[in-house]
Amino acid sequence: MSDERRGYLYGIMAYAIWGFFPIYFKLLQPSPPLEILAHRVIWSAAFVALLLTAMRNWRFLGRVLRTPRLLGGISAAAVLIGVNWATYIYGVNSSRVVETALGYFITPLVVVLLGVTVLRERLRIWQWLAVGIGGLAVAVLAVDYGRLPYIALALAASFGSYSLIKKRMSLPPAEGMFVESAVLTLPAFGYLTWLNLTGGAKFGHVSAGHTALMLFAGVATAVPLLLFAGAANRVPLVGLGILQYLAPIIQLACGVLIYHEPMPAARLAGFGLVWLALIIFTADGIHGARSAARLRAATAAGHRTAAAQGVSGAGTSA
Repeated sequence: MSDERRGYLYGIMAYAIWGFFPIYFKLLQPSPPLEILAHRVIWSAAFVALLLTAMRNWRFLGRVLRTPRLLGGISAAAVLIGVNWATYIYGVNSSRVVETALGYFITPLVVVLLGVTVLRERLRIWQWLAVGIGGLAVAVLAVDYGRLPYIALALAASFGSYSLIKKRMSLPPAEGMFVESAVLTLPAFGYLTWLNLTGGAKFGHVSAGHTALMLFAGVATAVPLLLFAGAANRVPLVGLGILQYLAPIIQLACGVLIYHEPMPAARLAGFGLVWLALIIFTADGIHGARSAARLRAATAAGHRTAAAQGVSGAGTSA
């Protein structure tokens, strides 16, 4: 198997695991969302700590602690991913799986908007069209829901902002995940302590299976992230961009086919507009990547020709 094919396999596995997350988090009931989140944070930190110990890779921690700006960026990323996880768990366990899927469908469009507003990037006309159609889709869905799809918007905004901060840092996935989880560990421990003192904790009081699933949250969080890292190092950016739609497609199928959440005509129309926006966005991205590749190839060919002419001219004058 070639390295690129292996990368695609890793990517498909990562996004498939994320796609089936609604089933996993549904199994963690009757624990409330914040208890699930706290255990996810703590066991993620524990699992990645074991992984880093096995790899003997703790030197990065010194660099983080010696760089206040990096530590501040990671802390901000930790808060954003915590908000994202909490919103997702709440959405799944309040029977809004379809809306969580919508959040991850519109995330690429939110990332583009953040690029324009924060990084001052310039969009091509087709990208603006995709963003405009995405905005229209949100308006249609707001009319259908009778409210703004706030879970979807919160997921897209938190993960888009998280991606923006991560883009500016240079920590590998495992190391970054450990520091982010470590930042959230103290408040997570504090919340679980309070929950146990007030008698509201479900962990260890429901069943052995429920306890095991809560403990498994660290592995469930870390494994797809590491698979994604393996894919990102092997798969072209365009291919990775297309793969990212696999997770919300599976989540949407879970919501409609497994949990029988409603999908009236107006909601289907809203999703149709989202999909149209993503088709335009993806097609423009593929076209842009191919144009950039042709430009790089032409530039390289020009350099080779110039170098050859230079050698020829030098030989003639000699």
